[in-house]
Amino acid sequence: MFHVYDYTNATRLLGKGFIVRPAPPRPPRAPTPPEKIIRVEGFDVHINPAGTYIVIEKEGKLTMVTIEEYREMLAEHLVEEVKTFDDFRHCWLDPQERKSLTISLPNDGQGIRLLQELMKRKGYDLYDVLSEIGFGTAPKSRKERVEALRYKHDAWFKSLPEETANTLLALAKQFEAGGIEELENPYTFNTPEVIKTGGLSALKILGEPKDIIYQTKERLFAE
Repeated sequence: MFHVYDYTNATRLLGKGFIVRPAPPRPPRAPTPPEKIIRVEGFDVHINPAGTYIVIEKEGKLTMVTIEEYREMLAEHLVEEVKTFDDFRHCWLDPQERKSLTISLPNDGQGIRLLQELMKRKGYDLYDVLSEIGFGTAPKSRKERVEALRYKHDAWFKSLPEETANTLLALAKQFEAGGIEELENPYTFNTPEVIKTGGLSALKILGEPKDIIYQTKERLFAE
């Protein structure tokens, strides 16, 4: 294929006109979808054809980073605070240590909830979100953890007074609905499901309620 540029009309000497086929029309380009900006856990998240970006403050300036970049940043801070997975697990079971760890992470821990939303981990405790990000573990939903508690530790529950065991299982269902904080919130004992099984009195049979609750948390977060 070639083009002839006839500046002097020399093609008339060939005795017939040249027929030039017109170029086929190009299909119209699909319009580029506009960038969408949503607000998630206090962060501006930009969604466009190039990807999803989070707006954060970095070195005193607002910067857009990818989800993966933010995950790596959070993971680095996490392993600086807790060197091993076992240290992390031990820290998470204690309310005060967990709070200190959370606020030491980027954006005072709000970034964890942001990633929980963007990674589609709403049915998971933040423990599983962080352990996946920082230590590469396979996350388990809160429902999966409660199911594992029931069948893996059946012998333990059978060793407890029936009223106590039923109350702990009712508390586990509260964990399934709202996370680890529900096991430490005194108002949880006012829920009808927990009251019906015996409530706080059922735990006091064994002594200090916080001790048996701690043992339950250890089993809930067993790997």
